[in-house]
Amino acid sequence: MGVRVWSCWLGISTAVLYGSLSLFISILHNVFLLYYVETFVSVYKIDKVSFWVGETVFLIWNSLNDPLFGWLSDRSFLSSPQSGPHISSPEVVLRRLESVSRYGPLFALSFLAFWVAWARPALQFLVCLCLYDGFLTAVDLNHSALLADLAVSAAERTRLNFYCSLFSALGSLSVFLSYSFWDKEDFFSFRLFCVALASLSVLGFTTVSRLLRRKFQGEARLRQDEAAALRELCVGQAPLAQEKTVTLGQYLGQLSKHKNFMWFVSMNLVQVFHCHFNSNFFPLFLEHLLSDRISPSTGSFLLGISYIAPHLNNLYFLTLCRRFGVYKVIHWLFLLKLALSATMLLAGSNQVYLLCLFIASNRVFTEGTCKLLNLVITDLVDEDFVLNCRQQAASALLFGMVALVTKPGQTFAPLVGTWLLCVYTGYDIFERDAVQDAVSAASVSSPAEAVTLRQGCFYLLVFVPITCALLQLLAWSRFTLHGKRLQNVKALRQGAQYCHPTDVKAI
Repeated sequence: MGVRVWSCWLGISTAVLYGSLSLFISILHNVFLLYYVETFVSVYKIDKVSFWVGETVFLIWNSLNDPLFGWLSDRSFLSSPQSGPHISSPEVVLRRLESVSRYGPLFALSFLAFWVAWARPALQFLVCLCLYDGFLTAVDLNHSALLADLAVSAAERTRLNFYCSLFSALGSLSVFLSYSFWDKEDFFSFRLFCVALASLSVLGFTTVSRLLRRKFQGEARLRQDEAAALRELCVGQAPLAQEKTVTLGQYLGQLSKHKNFMWFVSMNLVQVFHCHFNSNFFPLFLEHLLSDRISPSTGSFLLGISYIAPHLNNLYFLTLCRRFGVYKVIHWLFLLKLALSATMLLAGSNQVYLLCLFIASNRVFTEGTCKLLNLVITDLVDEDFVLNCRQQAASALLFGMVALVTKPGQTFAPLVGTWLLCVYTGYDIFERDAVQDAVSAASVSSPAEAVTLRQGCFYLLVFVPITCALLQLLAWSRFTLHGKRLQNVKALRQGAQYCHPTDVKAI
């Protein structure tokens, strides 16, 4: 009976199993994002200085650990195929899955460390953030890298991403369930809820990674046997070739000459900024633009739908990607962002229903674009493989380098947003409370001399996406990895992957 059940599990497609890993990440990460600040501020009573010191250290670690883990994961793949022993694609996948099976349960355990007070708040905050983000990065990098390693064709990668979006949407339900257990006065029920989530995540990572490894172990053995047979036929000079591994400095030099990579990270930096700007200021826009015009339940609905709709909307975007290509779909989304923002600017802040629609759609479409960008990064992995004659695609390292360049956008978003708000209205969220600022903004002597808080929020709401869209369209117009060039790159990678160059004796 047990063998039969296990065989049924092995019959599940690779795409479904790969996508399900997103579920076990998102059920924990969504709850973490929603509650960790409130827990340390309201429950553990961390002081302001310790909080900001912890966030600063976290920012540095968050930016550096992606390329660090990517380099540790992929440095053995950076030698050229002519200079080092070939590592087959199934072996690369097995390495990634081994990392997921090792770090996934540790990621779940680090999640649990937030919800029980085991040290002074300042120390616990710093240690928990760094541990959690370290294990999250290790899991997320290997999971993202598998998107480039499991498939080369755009259609297959789109299919893999489709299941990731589907399971991420299911994972967002943990946020809705958490409201039933969250009570900062009585934390016991919420702790049990978090233990249940972490247990499900540990079980999921262990089971799914084991199933996927079983699928690829047979293929890896076959490739090893083929390689052993070919080595017996190799010419005499082949065994004398020594492996010449690319250093980190050489890799960075290669990356700096990769023009499409540079244009992509320029565009993606703006995208990360815009995504986090929407998240940081969504409650502010609801409060100052709509709170006196809509019911609290409508505001809650807008907030809730903005979390789950991007995942569901992405399922439709991916069907468009299959038909028109990811480059065109992202280009259309930038144009749509520009058109919606310009329309809202012309309509003005008094159109309540249009304003509700715009605030929600702005976040949904922006987050939806973010979720398509992994497909573009996998194409950049292919181009890097071809341009630099890699032994194997350094997918985790490239994902890590993208994160290194673009994650500062997370910090720029609240800094630039609060600065612009202060410039427009004199509203400083760090020095004065909202009631005082609302009064001071309402007491402005003349509209010609200064804008009100409401007008400032409205201008911030529409001018930021307009500026972001224009900058992104400029960078995206210089990105050339699409159409025939992309087809040629994929053909060259597939040819190198399945017909690895060897010197064989004439028989």
